[in-house]
Amino acid sequence: MQQSSRLAIYALMELASNPERQISAAEIGAKYRVSAHHLAKVLLTLGRAGLVQSIRGVGGGYSFSGNARRTTLFDIVSLFEDTSTTCKLSDPSKATAEEWVLFEVSKEINDIVMSTYSSITLATMLKQVERHGRAMARKEEVAAAAGA
Repeated sequence: MQQSSRLAIYALMELASNPERQISAAEIGAKYRVSAHHLAKVLLTLGRAGLVQSIRGVGGGYSFSGNARRTTLFDIVSLFEDTSTTCKLSDPSKATAEEWVLFEVSKEINDIVMSTYSSITLATMLKQVERHGRAMARKEEVAAAAGA
């Protein structure tokens, strides 16, 4: 997955976790240790897709304008990447059996990945983040109790 796709997913999860809140690109960039400039380009693409809204001026930033229950990882990734097969045949008419087999396997793997991305929504990702946060908090509680 390319960096732009990852940044888009992080930004959308951040924004969708509290859709009423406006967050600056700099704030999101700082959390994920990325350039606010690069993130702004990603957010521009997300805005064109109708997933975020830009609010200008003092206290401005970005807010989520999509539907977390309907927006899939595939919807996001496809904005930034070619989601077709990752292995290309330079000249199919001259391809060897090995080249064809690698092409077919790569296509199958890509189809599985894209199918998985299509089945996972932002809402699902947010639930996973919440579960992970609770699990980490329990581990910290256990570690603190053991050290006491």
